[in-house]
Amino acid sequence: MLGLVKKIFGDSNEREIKRMVKAVDYINELEATIKPLSDEELRGKTVEFRNRLEKGEELDDLLPEAFAVVREAGLRVLGKRHYDVQLIGGMVLHEGRIAEMRTGEGKTLVGTLPVYLNALLGKGVHVVTVNDYLAQRDSGEMGQIYEFLGLTVGVNLHDLSHEEKQAAYACDITYGTNNEYGFDYLRDNMVLYKEQMVQRPLYFAVIDEVDSILVDEARTPLIISGQAAKSTDLYYAADRFVSTLKVEEDYTIDIKVRSVALTEEGVAKSERAFGIENLFDHQNVNINHHVTQGLKARFIMKRDVDYVVQDDEVMIVDEFTGRIMTGRRYSDGLHQAIEAKEQLQVQNESMTLATITFQNYFRMYRKLAGMTGTAKTEEEELKKIYGLEVIIVPTNRPMIRKDMPDVVYKSEMGKFRAVVEQILERHKLNQPVLVGTVSIENSEVLSDMLKKKGVQHKVLNAKYHAEEAEIVARAGQPGSVTIATNMAGRGTDIVLGEGVHDAGGLHIIGTERHESRRIDNQLRGRAGRQGDPGSSQFYLSLEDELMKRFGAENIMAMMDRLGMEEDQPIESKLISRAVESAQKRVEGNNFDVRKVVLQYDDVMNQQRGIIYKQRRELLESDNIREVIEGMITSVIERVVKAHCPEEQIPEEWEVQEVANFVNNNLLHDDAQITDQDLWGKEQEEVIEFIQALVSKRYDEREEEIGAEFMREFEKVVALRAVDSKWMDHIDAMDQLRQGIHLRAYGGTDPLREYQFEGFEMFQEMIDNIREEVAMYIMKAHVQSNLERQAVAEGQAVDTKNEAGGKKPLVRGEEQRIGRNDPCPCGSGKKFKQCHGQGS
Repeated sequence: MLGLVKKIFGDSNEREIKRMVKAVDYINELEATIKPLSDEELRGKTVEFRNRLEKGEELDDLLPEAFAVVREAGLRVLGKRHYDVQLIGGMVLHEGRIAEMRTGEGKTLVGTLPVYLNALLGKGVHVVTVNDYLAQRDSGEMGQIYEFLGLTVGVNLHDLSHEEKQAAYACDITYGTNNEYGFDYLRDNMVLYKEQMVQRPLYFAVIDEVDSILVDEARTPLIISGQAAKSTDLYYAADRFVSTLKVEEDYTIDIKVRSVALTEEGVAKSERAFGIENLFDHQNVNINHHVTQGLKARFIMKRDVDYVVQDDEVMIVDEFTGRIMTGRRYSDGLHQAIEAKEQLQVQNESMTLATITFQNYFRMYRKLAGMTGTAKTEEEELKKIYGLEVIIVPTNRPMIRKDMPDVVYKSEMGKFRAVVEQILERHKLNQPVLVGTVSIENSEVLSDMLKKKGVQHKVLNAKYHAEEAEIVARAGQPGSVTIATNMAGRGTDIVLGEGVHDAGGLHIIGTERHESRRIDNQLRGRAGRQGDPGSSQFYLSLEDELMKRFGAENIMAMMDRLGMEEDQPIESKLISRAVESAQKRVEGNNFDVRKVVLQYDDVMNQQRGIIYKQRRELLESDNIREVIEGMITSVIERVVKAHCPEEQIPEEWEVQEVANFVNNNLLHDDAQITDQDLWGKEQEEVIEFIQALVSKRYDEREEEIGAEFMREFEKVVALRAVDSKWMDHIDAMDQLRQGIHLRAYGGTDPLREYQFEGFEMFQEMIDNIREEVAMYIMKAHVQSNLERQAVAEGQAVDTKNEAGGKKPLVRGEEQRIGRNDPCPCGSGKKFKQCHGQGS
């Protein structure tokens, strides 16, 4: 086997595999001692392993025995015995790397090995899937192995109650989606009581379909947003206006970067239409913004490609999976502009309350690992961003799928006709065919053409995703024809039906090259699992998006000169190489986009780390008086140093301003100071004098209201100040981020400017928090019905689901809950005093 491995995978990969094969041999030897154990004795191994860990053994010491135990449990519970190559995959994951394993090699079963081993520590292992269906399916099936061995298994779904989420995270192993883990982290940092937190410290995550989660979805940060009440009339006005404009005369489109811009004539028309003198005047920023988003909505965003309209709502379609991203909205007013274009009710714009990128969320785990069928093309990014190395695990049986060269047609319709002919040909032979499309629009065009030919088929796209796993699973039955967006049903095995082996196995047809080679490889990889026969071929046209973006005009001109018909195919290695070169360039561009997103979020991440750490300390400490006094001291020092700088002679100090600030913000009316109290003192003496007075006043307030009440009052004030200022800061940083690229025109580096200004803004925010806390602690009237309250209720802007700020609250749920009923978020308050405020 190793000679073959060396030929296929190269030296460094081969060395790693060779090292692991020795461990596999040892695990195989242990099988003889594990097999005779009774079920009870096998289960008892978990207790034994945990005792050995407590006595100082390492996980690596236990690995061979633990893997042998899991293998035996898998055979007894599921009737599945791990192959040797699956043991290698398990070792790769345990070492915190990415295991690239071909489709059908049993990645889900591979995950049980490192998950069980690491769960023995009791710190909680997270298994991350791309959707709720897979989380439930895998936790239900693989969970049987863990539970047989005495471990607990939870599944974290978006509609769970607060208590159910806590229970899921308290388990040894928790299954869930990347979105839900990330949103739970953000929500945990918005709670008002430490008891409302659901996550434990992040220890080990195993990510299934790691390329989809860490690469494809990494361009979009997770956002929890609150409503911002703004007028929606301007969206309709902007849409009416842009619909009158003419391409080239009034605006230009750059298809490569998907941007649209007004010409001088277009600018002049805008100014006349909105009755303004200068569209680029600062006062007209709002109009300019709405016109720009209106142009994008009208001329860049395509219905049934980028989004669909369902039940009078604009639903985003994930460009990578073809699935609808329920609850997700385009930011920066683009979603509203599309709603205006489609003549739907425009929803309010939202304000960001909490946000994090997947990169920064997953880098918080102490150990991270992943598995997928395709990761090698993205190894550079996975290594640079996450420190994850990709190891290609050999297949259990040799791969015999035939991958045929691309066929290129002049027109899109010529290509589709050829695809239909190919489907008919294969269908007559009773060979199953799976057709991959990059858009819903194309899948429906093909479906209509097949209907006219009388071919029975299934269409699987974002509009029908509920049944996708079942449809994909049946795609290997004799004579079946399935049309799917490239990524639909990912994670579902296609098992070949009776007689299909003899018919040539599953045939894959790609109707367009995706901008990522990896996703093309995933489509091909659906055929030829576990040594099955199969074949694949891509049909392209010069009108395809990827071809148009990278110089199809030259080839089109050549075909016209040669008098080639639109149904006449070209099979040219030159074109295939050009396509691959184009894909590499797009992949590079996309990596750059994600890198920039991360570079900007790294600035926020440092700030977020500081705020969240301080916030947790506030929640978890019984007494935060020392923290509050530190804030008050900082306020006093800042004010004194501003008005009484050491480099100035004391006679020029503005001591009256210091006295005024202290009297207005820190001292009671009957304990005021004058400028005379401060004259003749050194700067440090002034600070100490004021501190002593404030400390005395603090003691008096604590005596007035009681120590226990004062401790809660401190938390109420501090949490409100931190949350309100932090949310304003996120919004301000978001605004800065959107406009900072204009600095490049002035010859400065936008990222450096963002880092510098972001730091200044953060410092200003910290000062504002301290000042507000100091003022309220020292001056506010304390009410007897003291309660911590959220400064804003948020809703998760989610790629898979929607959820609220404390516990997921589905839109419209408020109407079904009585105002005096307990709030379903688990806060213990009445609904009207919690999520129902203002309702």
